[in-house]
Formats: sequence, structure tokens, C-alpha cells
Amino acid sequence: MSEETTRMVAATLPEAPAPVDARRAASAPELREVPGPAALGGDPRRMLELLWILAVNDFKRTYFGTVLGYLWTLARPLMLFAVLLAVFTQVFRLGSQVPHYPVLLLFNIVLFGFFQEATGAAVFSVVGQESLVRKTQFPRIVIPLSVVLTTLFNLGLNLIVVVVFLLAFGVAPMWTWLLFPVVLAALIVITTAVSTIVSSLYPRFRDIAIIWGVFSMVLFYGTPILYPVDKVPSSLRHIILLNPLSPLFEISRKWFIDPTAPGPVSVAGGWGLLVVPAVLFVAICVLAVRILEREAPRIAEEL
Repeated sequence: MSEETTRMVAATLPEAPAPVDARRAASAPELREVPGPAALGGDPRRMLELLWILAVNDFKRTYFGTVLGYLWTLARPLMLFAVLLAVFTQVFRLGSQVPHYPVLLLFNIVLFGFFQEATGAAVFSVVGQESLVRKTQFPRIVIPLSVVLTTLFNLGLNLIVVVVFLLAFGVAPMWTWLLFPVVLAALIVITTAVSTIVSSLYPRFRDIAIIWGVFSMVLFYGTPILYPVDKVPSSLRHIILLNPLSPLFEISRKWFIDPTAPGPVSVAGGWGLLVVPAVLFVAICVLAVRILEREAPRIAEEL
């Protein structure tokens, strides 16, 4: 049979059926990469419910079975306040140079304690919720937010004591007390941002716990908590004002303790120097979102 005839016969014959594996491969759906759990988004109502449940349970569990219970939220800052007050009034004699120094010290300790306690607990928050992270799909931002909310409950109790001390030490109520939500909102934002960063990085980089423990202590002494900035030598004043927390504590002193005190603008010598801490504040917030978006889909793999 000639080659041309062979081709003609082959053309008239039905094609051989494809192998079974080939047919299955052709009919199988195309495989697509499934993204991991998101950092943000999802059902807002479900997110808020989970946030509230986590925060309330953590708050209750912290003091469950203790003798003093919620009173420990007041005892801890008061004990630290007593020690520091004795040191800075009897040893360094700073108290005689600053009006209403005792209540200023207590107020600053309570505010910074909120930041320090929330960020410190946030470091281990994701690992502590390992079973939830592995089994449940939810926006990962809920975990650091729940830590901040739990610590905010403690702050609310501590502020009651602060107000009592303010009135007892003769600090007259001022209309600027109404501006406290502004300071509190800024403090909550920076606290949430830092908590998000450390909680997102810790599952992959366990050194974060040690690094942040040291750095938070540096911040305690590098923030105007034990001293007003105007009492610091000018060579160090500009360095302290680079800290995004410093303007918040300085404006708190003027608004809530001593209206005659210089504000952050006066201490800095103008608005120019305050641009740097403002930029750092925004940069930390943006960095927190970026890091969480990058780490959230693979957090469960790192646990």
C-alpha cells in the first residue's frame, strides 16, 4: 500500500480513545493557589465579636484565682509610683522643681504602663492563640487588637485612681481635660501599631521577645515620664523629642496637670523639630500594616 493510500485510510478511521489518565487530567479543574488567612478584611461583625470575646476572656483569665483580683491593676502602678516618687523627690530632688510632681509621675506611669503592658503581651499573643490560628479563618489583626483592648480595660480602672489623686493633690479641673480622648486615641494607635509589629514577627523571629524587652525599658527612660523635657539639658532634649511618645506626654502635662507648663512646641523651639516624631509615628503605623499583610498568610506555618 502506497504512502498516500495509508494516509487516506488513517484519515477515515476513528481516533483511538485517549488514555484514562489523560482524560482525567483534561477534565480536572485547574489548580489555583489558595491565599492564606488575611491580615485585614472579612466580616466586620464577626471580627468585632471575636475581638470582644478574646479581650474579655483574657481580662478575666489574667486575674482568675488571685486574691486581690482586679485590684492588681491598681496595685502594680501604685507600687511603682511609690518607689519612683521616693527616689525622685528624696534623692534627686526633682519633685521640688516641678509643680504637682507626684500626680504627674503617677499619670505618666499609668499612660506608659498601658503602652508597655500591651506591647509586651502582644509579643507572645499569636503563639498563645496557636490552636485558634491553626484551625480558624479570621483576620489576624484581631489578635493584637484583643491584647490592646484587654490592656485598655486595665487603663480605665487605673485612670479612676489618677483622677482621685489629681483632685486630692489640688489640681483643679480644666476644660482641657475634655481633650483627653485625643491623647488617648493617639496612644492607642501607636500602641496597636507596635503590638501588631512584634506579634507578627515573633512567630518567625523569636529574638523579638528579648529585643523588645530591652527596647521597651530604653523607651521608659527615654520618654518624659520621670521628668519633664524642659528639665533635661538642651544637648539631650532634641534626642528625647525624636521619640514619638514624647510629644504625647508633654501635651498631657500641659492639658491635665499644669497649664503653665511649656508644651511640646515651646520645648522643641518650634514646629520644625516635631516633624520628625510625627513622621516616625505615621511610619510605624504604615510599617505595622505592611508587616502584618506579609506575615499573616504564613503565621500558622511558623507556629
